Parts: sequence; structure tokens; C-alpha cells
Amino acid sequence: RIGSATSLSSAIINTRLQELVKLFKERTEKVKEKLIDPDVTSDEESPVASAAAAPVPPPGGEVEGDKPSGDNHYCEMLCCTFKYRPWLDHLKSYQFPSSIDPLTNLMYVLWLFFVVMAWNWNCWLIPVRWAFPYQTPANIHCWLLVDYLCDLIYLLDILIFQTRLQFVQGGDIITDKKAMKENYLRSQRFKMDVLCLLPLDFFYFKVGVNPLLRFPRCLKYMAFFEFNNRLEAILTKAYIYRVIRTTAYLLYSLHVNSCLYYWASAYEGLGSTTWVYDGEGNSYIRCYYWAVKTLITIGGLPDPKTLFEIVFQLLNYFTGVFAFSVMIGQMRDVVGAATAGQTYYRSCMDSTIKYMNFYKIPKTVQNRVKTWYEYTWHSQGMLDESELLVQLPGKMRLDIAIDVNYNIVSKVALFQGCDRQMIFDMLKRLKSVVYLPNDYVCKKGEIGREMYIIQAGQVQVLGGPDGKSVLVTLKAGSVFGEISLLAAGGGNRRTANVVAHGFANLFILEKKDLNEILVHYPESQKLLRKKAKKMLKSNNKPKDEKGGPGDPLIIPPKAETPRLFKAALAATGKMGGKGPLARLRWRLKELKVMQA
Repeated sequence: RIGSATSLSSAIINTRLQELVKLFKERTEKVKEKLIDPDVTSDEESPVASAAAAPVPPPGGEVEGDKPSGDNHYCEMLCCTFKYRPWLDHLKSYQFPSSIDPLTNLMYVLWLFFVVMAWNWNCWLIPVRWAFPYQTPANIHCWLLVDYLCDLIYLLDILIFQTRLQFVQGGDIITDKKAMKENYLRSQRFKMDVLCLLPLDFFYFKVGVNPLLRFPRCLKYMAFFEFNNRLEAILTKAYIYRVIRTTAYLLYSLHVNSCLYYWASAYEGLGSTTWVYDGEGNSYIRCYYWAVKTLITIGGLPDPKTLFEIVFQLLNYFTGVFAFSVMIGQMRDVVGAATAGQTYYRSCMDSTIKYMNFYKIPKTVQNRVKTWYEYTWHSQGMLDESELLVQLPGKMRLDIAIDVNYNIVSKVALFQGCDRQMIFDMLKRLKSVVYLPNDYVCKKGEIGREMYIIQAGQVQVLGGPDGKSVLVTLKAGSVFGEISLLAAGGGNRRTANVVAHGFANLFILEKKDLNEILVHYPESQKLLRKKAKKMLKSNNKPKDEKGGPGDPLIIPPKAETPRLFKAALAATGKMGGKGPLARLRWRLKELKVMQA
């Protein structure tokens, strides 16, 4: 009977395997047909949905209903399913946002970049085309093509982007389409945008293609200043962009002056006097060189001959002195703002060194103070983080503290299960402290009044008979001293020395701060008390009966000898044996004498 049952089960298994192989072959053939002729349809591509009953799985064990939904795009190949990104479909289904946040939307900043490029084209090229003979009938179609492309960008900015910008009214962010459009139409920005698109190009048919007719295009300066503000808000080192922008101001003033010099030379006649441009070499480079020497007042220029040349040169000198002084002052402000923190750090360090020299502090201590200043500044970029955050409202300080410290504090076993808001309040009380190499974070026997969280670096726990053996090394993310926050009896004494191994950045939570927080969370306070008691019991600290409360025992108390072992020792003594039990009994007597 057993043999027949075994053969029957083997036959069923073989039949099942043959069915699975047959199903896989059929599916492979269908996939091959689809690869050869994509128009061939299969039953799997259009499953029939049934609301009354669940789909029955096929014999192969696969549930057709488990296929991905329409939102996830997949392709099947050789019995496998691969996920792909439908970029073209996503691009076709993209909908332009109905409202745009001008402060945080990066797409709007990118669009402003194109608007500013079009504005720069007009500001830099209109003077060149007016003064220099670079615009000719042979290349006029190229100039006009780029001109009208810039006009198209201006027009799209008015019709699509500016009418969708959100604004604040009465403390509310307005996103209504009609309200946003009316707000833009009432603004000064709309008036300047319309003015810069005045269709003066129609005068081309009467006076010819004169670039000065496009001068109103330069009035879209408000987009340039808005782009500066938005770009500086997203850059990590905005002062670099400010330096580049100030340099561009200087270069543009020299550019305009070179164009005016060529126009004045053409008005007087090229090469007519020693003062005007003689028409040799590259006209723009030669005129730009003359503009640099004039505005910076280097000297070495030929003297003007006619009254027109004298007046032009005087105006150039006055303009150059004024413009150059403004540029130097602005550059000084930009560099001063960029190095304001460094200046503050140097002033603090100089004051501290002056104080230590006045009181004749030892050089070793002075060197450690200097090292602390340098490491703190280079690691944090500031001397005190609280000075930066004190200007922010409480909600923003909490958000920053959560991003920086919540993952570490939430893993502390003592605080697991406590009120989430209590942990948030605790995060705002953390203080950052930097320890130098071999600095003692805490010493054995001290009363613990704070908890430490390692932000960066390592600390070593020292112990042993000499107190210098490294018991364990704690790395970033570790927490120690948390039991001291809730220890009763005025505090808990530290049981080991903790030393900074290299530079260490620690967060400190003081006991008084935690007590102020727990007043508002009584349930969390009860839970923390229970956890603290359990942790203290698990430490198995020896309790002193004879000595003081903090006197350590050189030899810990001996455990009681088992009764059966005592009987064996007694029997050995009566028999006068000299085996291993007798020697062990003699050793125990020596230990008792040493303990006494």
C-alpha cells in the first residue's frame, strides 16, 4: 500500500510539472510572436475585470490580476517583466501649473535666466550695432532673428508667467487665477513690461533698421534684479555671484564708453586728429582700450584738439571718477559681507589672546585655546550656533533641531515610548560643545548632571585598576550619561572617565532643562523614572555596608560555598587526604585571610 501511494504521488507531480512546462512554452511562443509582429494581440493584454468574483489563478500558479496597474509602465520580454519610464508620455501629459510660487519655484528661476539673457542681448548689443559698423545688409537677417526671439521671450513672460505668480494679501497666499492676473495688471511691473515692448519696429519701413528704435527693450530691468534676488537665495556662496555681478557692472560701463568714443571719432572723422580713433586694427578692441585708460584715469592719452573733443573728454573724466569710486565701494561692501564671519572670528580670537597675555596664562593653555578657536571655526563656520538660531522663530528652530538631532535622540533607549512633543521640546535645549584631544568629558566620581550625544568624533571610556585602560570607544551617534538625568538623591556619580579621542563635537542636555520640560509631561516623567530604576538595577553596582557610600571594594564579596561542596571538603579533611580537594580548601583559606 505504501509503495502504491508513493508511485501515485510521483505520477501526480510529473503530470503537474509537464503542465507547467507546456504553459511556459506557450507563453514563450506568444512573446516571440509579439516581438516579430507587434500588431498581434493576446488575451493577456486585455484582462476582463470582474466585480463579483476574484480572478481564478491559472494552473501555473501566476495570478493575472497581480499585473501592474496602468500608472506603472512595464514591458514583457522572455517571460520577464521590466519597468521603464515613459518620458514621452510624461512630457505629453505635463500640465503647466496654475500658480507659481516666485520664492521657491526653481522652474521660475530658470525662466528668469532666459529673460535676463534676452535683456542682456539688448543692453550689450544695441550700443554696438548703433556705434560700430557691424550691422550690414548682408547679416541684417541674423540680427533681426535674434531680436524677435528675445521679443518672444518678453511676450511669453507677460502672458504666461507673470499672470500666474502668487502673492500675499492680508497674510494669505493668493492662488486664484483672476486675482493673480489683476494683481499683475495693477503693478508697476506690468507698465514697464508693456513699455519695453513698444512696437517701434514699424519705423524700420521709414528710417531703416536703426538699433536705437529697440532701446525700450532695455527697460525690463526689474526682471534682472528679481533674478539676482532669487539666485542669491538658492546659492550656497552668494558672495561669489555678487563679485561677478559687480565686475560685470564695471565692464558694461567701459563697453558703453567705448561705443561712445567710436561714435565721437566717426562724428569728428576717423583719423582727422590725434585724439580720435585712426581706423586701424580691431575697432572695438582699440576703443575699449581707450575707454579703460580714460575711466580708470591711467593717463598717457593724446590731448583733445577741438571744442567737441575737450567737452567729451571732460565728461569722460568726471564720469570715470564717479563710476570707478562707486564700483570700488560696492566691491568693498560685497567682500566685507562675505568675510563678516571671518572678521568676527579674528576679533574674538585677538581679544581672547590679549586677555590671556594680560593675566600671564601659561603658553600650554593659550595654545589649547587657540586650537579650540581654529577647530570650532573650521568645523562649524561659527563660534556659537545658538547666536545664529536665536533670530529665528521657535517653530523654525524646532524644524532645524529635528532635522539635525531627532534621529539620534529618538534611538536613546531611555526616551523610547515618551511623548513625541516632549522630545521636540528637548531638542531645542541641546547645546553644542567641542572637546579637544585628550580633554576629559566627565571624570569618575563626579555628580552627573547632563547627558551627552556624540555628533562627530569619538570618545573613549577609561577604567581598570589604573583608570587608563580603554574599555570601549564610542563613535558618532552614541549616547552616554542618560541615567544621570533622572537619578535620585541629588545626582548619580560617574563610574568611569570619558576622554575625547581626537576632536569631538558633542550635544549636551542638562538635568535642569529636562526637569523644566517634564513638568508639562507627567506621564512621560513616570515612564522615565521606571526606566531609570531598571537601568540602575541592571548595572549591578556593589552596595557598601561597612564603608562610605562611595568607597570601592578592592576584593568583591565572596559568593557562598555550595553545601554539597562543603560536605566534600569536610570528608576530605577527616580522611587526611592530600588530593586536589585538599589543595583547593587550603587556597580558600588563603583568600579569606587576604580579604580580612
